[in-house]
Amino acid sequence: MDYRDAGVDISAADAAKARIKALAKSTFNPSVLTEIGSFGGMFRPELAQYREPVLVASTDGVGTKIKVAIEAGVHDTIGYDLVAHCVNDILVQGALPLFFLDYVALGRMDPDKVEQIVAGFARACAEFQCPLIGGETAEMPGTYAEDDYDLAGFIVGVVERDQALPRGVQEGDVLVGLPSAGLHTNGYSLARKVLFETLGHRVSTELPELGTTIGRALLAPHRSYLGALEPLLARDKVRALAHITGGGFAGNLPRVLPEGLGALLRRGSWDVPQLFRVIQKGGSVSDEEMARTFNMGIGMVLVVSPSDLHDVEHSLERRAETSFVIGSVVRGAGVSWEE
Repeated sequence: MDYRDAGVDISAADAAKARIKALAKSTFNPSVLTEIGSFGGMFRPELAQYREPVLVASTDGVGTKIKVAIEAGVHDTIGYDLVAHCVNDILVQGALPLFFLDYVALGRMDPDKVEQIVAGFARACAEFQCPLIGGETAEMPGTYAEDDYDLAGFIVGVVERDQALPRGVQEGDVLVGLPSAGLHTNGYSLARKVLFETLGHRVSTELPELGTTIGRALLAPHRSYLGALEPLLARDKVRALAHITGGGFAGNLPRVLPEGLGALLRRGSWDVPQLFRVIQKGGSVSDEEMARTFNMGIGMVLVVSPSDLHDVEHSLERRAETSFVIGSVVRGAGVSWEE
């Protein structure tokens, strides 16, 4: 017997890694000191402009959105989703990305599929100036079904210690919401159950209310808010940020508010995308369950001083970013709603 008899094809893995090298190298900048294939990625950050730099690290996945990508046969966006998600997570603490690493695990090594997945990583890393300096691609028969795969992403960024967020949040501060592109990377287990099991749709099903297929709507890329928010962070115009991911508003907004303060959100202050309405109606999902499972059309929330609101809105508008005033910081705890 050999390794291939056990389900692991080393030749296919070598072919996949050769394609990965070229994609990753396209994201490199002068701070990257090693080629893909080293045991560890070496990175020399340019930190001369920082007085007291602090590294911020995060790791995440994309959940069962991967199941939609597999069923649709679309693999070149899921990597982009993961990088954008990780960039947003460290952005919440005011950090800008330095570098990214990926982990891809498959039931069967398929160089074409791996190349498509990593192409999504590379496109996002190049867009966010966050080099892909290494990672791991593993063939794991018996752990994953032949056509299944899973992803994880690891990011490191940097922020000036005295500029890290949250900072200075007060009662009366304004909550500004930035729109999502859809579900982003959370809530897919419920969405898939409603859309595919309860309603019997397929990824190819066209829904007039969505103006596209179920698959395209569900695979809409996770947005990164780096470009819109970096100028505001540089000018100290943001007191806190909340990335609205798993847990929705209730699970994420309180994480960035000091003890004794809560968030009061106004219903109807932004347009909830049709995809969420289709899921809610199709599964008879309560308002409360929707709000704690999905982002409901708001991917990032800014906490800003009322005196800075006009400046913040103007800055966002100049970068073609839509924004909504969705509520305020109040005495109390958690998230409450008003009509």
